[in-house]
Formats: sequence, C-alpha cells, structure tokens
Amino acid sequence: MSIRMPASAPTVIGTWVPAFAGMTKGMRIALPLLALAACNRGEKPLAFPKADRPVAPITSSRFSTEEARDRVHESGTVMDTAGIKPGMTVADIGAGEGYYTIRLAQRVGEDGRVLAEDIVPAVRNALAERVTRERLDNVSVKLGEPANPKLPEDSFDRVFMVHMYHEIAAPYEFLWRMRPSLSAGGRVIVVDAERATKDHGTPLKLLTCEFAAVGYRLAQNTPLPAADGYIAQFEAAGERPEPGQIKACRG
Repeated sequence: MSIRMPASAPTVIGTWVPAFAGMTKGMRIALPLLALAACNRGEKPLAFPKADRPVAPITSSRFSTEEARDRVHESGTVMDTAGIKPGMTVADIGAGEGYYTIRLAQRVGEDGRVLAEDIVPAVRNALAERVTRERLDNVSVKLGEPANPKLPEDSFDRVFMVHMYHEIAAPYEFLWRMRPSLSAGGRVIVVDAERATKDHGTPLKLLTCEFAAVGYRLAQNTPLPAADGYIAQFEAAGERPEPGQIKACRG
C-alpha cells in the first residue's frame, strides 16, 4: 500500500506523522507491542556483508555554499536530468542544510511532497527550523539511521542521495532496506564524484556493482562537470535478494 503525505502534512522532528495516518488508536498501540514481541522471541538480526572499501567520514552538513552551487546551475541540472515534475513524491536522503530539499519542494509544487532526512539530530533540527521558517508545507523532516532510511513502502517517485553515498557505512543493508520504498517506475538518483570513497567520491563502476548486488540496475548515467562527477539513476530490477545472498564488491 502506498503511503503518501497528505496536503496538510506538518513538518515534524523525529518521526513522519503520515506513516500512521488512518490507524486507529489500538493499531498504533499494537505496533510497538508487536515489535517487543519479536524481540522477546529472540529473532536473529539480518546479516549483511560489510563494505569492502573505505567509508568516508561525515565532515560537514554542506557540500558547498548554495550560492556557488546555484551559479553552476547544479540543482536545476540534476532535477531536470532526474525528471522531477509537479506532483511527484521525493525523498532527500542526507539532506544536510537542505539545498536540494528547498529546491525539490519548489519543483514538485503544492501537490507534490518531499521527505528530507538526515542522521545527525542537530542537522535534522536545523533543517526542520528552516522548512518551518520558509513555510514549506509540502516538506516533512525525519531522522534516519545509518543503516536504514526507514522509508514507507511504495511511496517515492525519486529518492535523492547527493554527495553522501560514500559516507554510508553499511551500503548493502541501507540499499536493501530502501528498495521497497520506490513506487512503480521509481528511481534512486545518486550524485557523486568519480574518485575513491576515502576521498569523498564513489567510482561509478563500484557504485553500479554495489547497487546491482542488492537488486538495482543502472538505468541512466549523466556527467555532471560542475561537480566533477555524475548523476546515476537506478531502478529496482528482479527480486530483492536475501541478505545472505548479497556478495560485497571489491573496492
């Protein structure tokens, strides 16, 4: 079932209210009880392979200044290439200060929706304040987890991951858990630089391999000269493999 944000969705900190829309009070109470029961049964956590390459540390909530990025038309180029249109539902993962969040909100319009997510609480809080200050009623802000974006299933036309993929410490688990969030025809948009992960980039060959290991195919790749990189677009392909079937790519 697709879970999409209603027009009146508020900006929230720490949770995404529409995920519980339509639930009765009893259903909302039952959810944590079911989770507790699963823990009590001693179910083993899923095991995913580790990344066989360096993981870049998170050093800043911004890639560059917004003015510098706008001078080279970065966001416009990326959104045009990704086919962002009014009415779409989009996730901005690793949103940072909100450079793409703000511009995506303007592009999808009042009938579209944007979910902005970051794993650093202070960054998430600052972005929520900005969204409220700029009165972006079509944006919700959420705190994610390093290995799990915790996105609702069958909900997003596009999932943006801009200049942050190389910072994901558990890429196979992250991509595996993210895949069900794509709606029919949905795509993951990765913007990164063609350099080693330790140098805050991801070689396209390695990126394609890691996505393929979890059941995605590269649908389109476009150079992004202004950022010395590329815009890679992935679609879900075939069945999502079991975690134990995933093989790590050599970095």
